[in-house]
Parts: sequence; structure tokens; C-alpha cells
Amino acid sequence: MATTLSKSALTALAARLDPDRLRRDAPLAPFTTFKIGGPADLLYDATSADDLANALLAARALRVPCFLLGLGANILVGDGGFRGLVIRNTAGHFTFHDDGRLWVESGASMGRLIPEAVARGWSGLEHYVGIPSTVGGAIWQNLHFLSPGPARERTMFIAEVFESCVLLTESGDRMVAGREEMAFGYDTSILHARRDAVLSVTFRLAPGDPAEMQRVMQENLSWRGSRHPWLDLYPSAGSIFKKIEGVGAGRLIDQLGLKGHRIGGAQISHVHANIIVNLGGATAADVRALIAFAQTAVREKLGQRLEPEIGFIGEFR
Repeated sequence: MATTLSKSALTALAARLDPDRLRRDAPLAPFTTFKIGGPADLLYDATSADDLANALLAARALRVPCFLLGLGANILVGDGGFRGLVIRNTAGHFTFHDDGRLWVESGASMGRLIPEAVARGWSGLEHYVGIPSTVGGAIWQNLHFLSPGPARERTMFIAEVFESCVLLTESGDRMVAGREEMAFGYDTSILHARRDAVLSVTFRLAPGDPAEMQRVMQENLSWRGSRHPWLDLYPSAGSIFKKIEGVGAGRLIDQLGLKGHRIGGAQISHVHANIIVNLGGATAADVRALIAFAQTAVREKLGQRLEPEIGFIGEFR
């Protein structure tokens, strides 16, 4: 692949970033939960909040297109890859304080952070066990989980334990934002409307019984495992279409008997109709075609419009 970045831009980036963590023409598929995606012109691993800020500022200063990548969930990367710089956020330092505050960099995996909190007897994060996300991604989408049990009456949101975060703004400044400034909603935050990036987050946790938290985690994992395809066996991006209040996108697709429908290596999951899985060797084109197929079928037969909730990143052929 011929890079679209100028030689001078590459040289300038190399001068500002650690060359040992900067790769060229790097396939993105291994860094997404879908295991799909072509190469990035440049892929950089940012290992601290300051490193992340420097990489973002360097890309902006050089006018290089940039995408910030966490665990690669909820996205589909095009088969043509990404023209520009992809920054893989692996900044994961954290500190627990005696008053229940948890400071953590935005690249930390929730999967790593949750057991650390539980082991220390701090409650508030255990509800999100099993959901692939970094801390930054959790804030971006106001990570949520519908509590298990017969009632299923309460949705838990990460905003409930959020105290503040440090943002790198579009103008290049660092600012502290509280809960109100973040404008949290269902699957959304102020970050959807601005080019700010989360550098670090402070959560406010409460004392809890580790045994009870373990019970909650086991219950949540069991519920998810029975209703979602296992990522290790069936790579996916999670729910493909946005929630339709009172109806459910997955229910509409299931109602038409589309579970198991396949295009190329992509298939509508037999377990959850709002999830498309990669059976092996699926391309972004396969997934896009399957999305379009489901949208057309639901619109023509049921009169409902399915709107994708995943992000489409890079070049699609």
C-alpha cells in the first residue's frame, strides 16, 4: 500500500513519537473485536496519558488524519484500511485512593480494572464485567448494562460512578470536565459532538462486599454468555443497530427469520439477531452487505428503519 502521507510528515512524526512503537502499513484487524480491517498508514502505541496527548497534538499540528483506537469494539474498519495515523491507546496506569476515588488513564481495559477494584473492596464497576471496553470508550458511550434478574428493571450507567475526567480539547488545551459537562445520555456523551479526547478519568466508588460483587459478576457474565456469541469463538462488534424503543432491532430481525443468514464470512448470529459475527475470513464488504440486507428486509416487510450504531472507520471498497 502506498502511503498518502508526505515524507516530511512521516519524518516529523518520527521525531515526535517513539519510533519503537510506530509501525507502517500495519493491519488493523488484530486490534478490533471483529478481527476485520485493512492496514493503517501509521499505527502508534501510546502507553501513557502524556504520550497519548503528544501523539494527538503531533497529528493535528501536521494535519495528518488521526483515529484513536481502544479495544476496537463497536467499530468496523474498512478493507482499504485507514489513511493517516491510528493511535492505539494502551495508557493504563491507575491509582486507588482511600476515600474511594479511582484515578485511571483512558487506555486501561475495564476487564483488567474491575477485578482490581473488587479485590480492594470497592464497588461500582462490577456491573460492566464482560463488556469489551477501555475506560475512554466507556466514557465515550456512557457504558451501560441492564441488571440481570426476573425484573430487569434497572439499567446501570458508568456515569453513576463518574466524577471527572481530563480532556485534551480540540484547541489543544487540557481541561477537567465533571458529570454535567459530559452530557451523558443513552449510548452517548459530549464526546460525540466534539473532537476532545479523554486522557484520564476519576471514578467515585463505594465500599462493597467482595463476595457480593463476585456474585454480581458471575450473574452478569452468565446472563451475557447465554445471550451473546462468545467473542473468542465468534468475533463481532457487539450490537450492530441502535435500540428502537419498545421494539428492539434484534427482535425485528429475528421476527423475519434472518438469524443465520450469511454473506461471505459474515453471519447474523444464531444467538442474538442484532449481532453479526465473523465466521472466519469475513471482510468489511461482507458485513456492509449483510447490514444492508437486514435494513432492506426490515424496512420493506415491517416498515421500520434500522440505524447502525457501530462506527465505520477508514476506506470501504
